[in-house]
Amino acid sequence: MKKTMKKAALILIAAAMLMMSFAGCAERDYTTVRLNEVTRSVFYAPQYVALNLGFFEEEGLKIDIASGQGADKVMTAVLSGQADIGFSGPEAAIYVYNEGREDYAVVFAQLTKRDGSFLVGRKPEPDFKWENLKGKTIIGGRKGGVPEMTLEYVLKKNNLIPGVDVYIDTSVQFALMAGAFTGGQGDYVTLFEPVASTVEKEGKGYIITSIGKESGEIPYTAYYASKSYIEKNKDIIQKFTNAIYKGQKWVETHTPEEIADVIKPSFPDSDKETLITVAKRYKETDVWNKDPILKKESLDLLQEVMSMAGELKKEAPYEKIVTKEFAEKAMENFEN
Repeated sequence: MKKTMKKAALILIAAAMLMMSFAGCAERDYTTVRLNEVTRSVFYAPQYVALNLGFFEEEGLKIDIASGQGADKVMTAVLSGQADIGFSGPEAAIYVYNEGREDYAVVFAQLTKRDGSFLVGRKPEPDFKWENLKGKTIIGGRKGGVPEMTLEYVLKKNNLIPGVDVYIDTSVQFALMAGAFTGGQGDYVTLFEPVASTVEKEGKGYIITSIGKESGEIPYTAYYASKSYIEKNKDIIQKFTNAIYKGQKWVETHTPEEIADVIKPSFPDSDKETLITVAKRYKETDVWNKDPILKKESLDLLQEVMSMAGELKKEAPYEKIVTKEFAEKAMENFEN
């Protein structure tokens, strides 16, 4: 009996070692991709769904994520070779192309199509009107960044001239905006989720309105890499885009509760109730692209917003800084 048990134990140990060996081989087969994301936000839920449901692993990729805390910092990481893929507002690619850089960045997939930030004030305003902002100060993010430029665009749409009717404070770094506001700076602040809901839950501010509802559709966040990286690593870019598209399709067909469950590991400091609220809010605002294609008319609108903000002297050609090749193939692969 003892011999039989011993033999069985040895078989189990051998099997476990064999499985570990196979796992090690499988691990070595993965290609690591260094992704630099502009910030960590529920706004990018399809990406975290793709990560947490193993869509990247299905494509043979392991994703190593760092947070740049600003589109300029993300682009710097990409151009310096510290990151393979950047994820931020595509305005960064426009700036780099217009600087005349030979190895400029090319956008290959779009994730969000509206501004994902919310205007947060110091008191509830259930009957909010944009004219309420006259004479007020809004902490709005970095000058020349998509969040700040979109805010300017929305204000002008509502007959408010930045610098005349309302002041936008661009001195606060993106990651410090909530802290500056709760510390007493400004009358309003624009915040992404789950930060906006957390500030409200702590009684330090109140969500007033969605910037995205007012701005309309705009290519807000997208994935890009240097032209040379894409040319040398087309297979990796395709696999990455395939995984992102799977995440987009999953989010489109699942409830806020299901989304919250899946993305929770990416937001360990947020409770599930907050994540459900935020996912519901973003679904209702229709912020997520249904596919990864960045269309020409969307880029045209972004460049119009940049021009209105005084940040763009010359438009970058769509066919140079955007490729639809990988997004279109990802959609074909998914259907087949």
